[in-house]
Amino acid sequence: MSGHSKWANIKNRKGAQDKKRSEAFTRASKNIMTAIRESGGNSNPESNIGLREAIDKARAVNMPKENIERLLKRFEERKNNLTSGVFEGFGPFGVPIMIEIETDNKNRILGEIKLIFRNFDGSLGESGSVAFMFERVGEIELELKLSEEQELKLIDEGAKDINDNFITTEVTDYKKISEKIKMMGEGIKSMGLVYKCLNPVMLESEERVGKILDLVDELEDNDDVINVFAGFDYVEKN
Repeated sequence: MSGHSKWANIKNRKGAQDKKRSEAFTRASKNIMTAIRESGGNSNPESNIGLREAIDKARAVNMPKENIERLLKRFEERKNNLTSGVFEGFGPFGVPIMIEIETDNKNRILGEIKLIFRNFDGSLGESGSVAFMFERVGEIELELKLSEEQELKLIDEGAKDINDNFITTEVTDYKKISEKIKMMGEGIKSMGLVYKCLNPVMLESEERVGKILDLVDELEDNDDVINVFAGFDYVEKN
């Protein structure tokens, strides 16, 4: 979910701390599946370096070995029937949302996503109804914030934007810049291609942010949903 972990403190204040472990597992699972897709469907960690790194990170958050093995087995069982797609819609408060899916039953996932939107006072839109509000970019989330000198080096390498622990790049540059970050000795929490909203809807209360984050959580909990990108922003009041 593009950049939205920055609002985790709001979720914690909403009493969602007990979901922390499950959210870590969800993120780890998504990273594993992303590594498989980016390698053209290679689910063998021996020959897929990116997958091996994603599995190591899953173990670091104590994801059980059987969970990881079940993910890999499930992909192998379904891979010949999988199709990819993007759904577009509006959440509450007019927040535009892009949802990447990979499924072996598009009619089923369509019905499930429609129901989730309806439960959160949102609506699923037609193809193209939301996509023009987003641009496709690379996004790298770091473990720690960079120094000013490191930021300047990455800008020289072609980084488009650096905001806290998040680095935005052109689609063609994000792997090159991620390698540069590793050479600096910095840890990468997650990386991939994302949809970034050009003009995010500004939400005016933590309650509204919480409702959008609950919707995103519900979508991400679906096994066929790969990524969710919600176009909103929020300025915390002192």
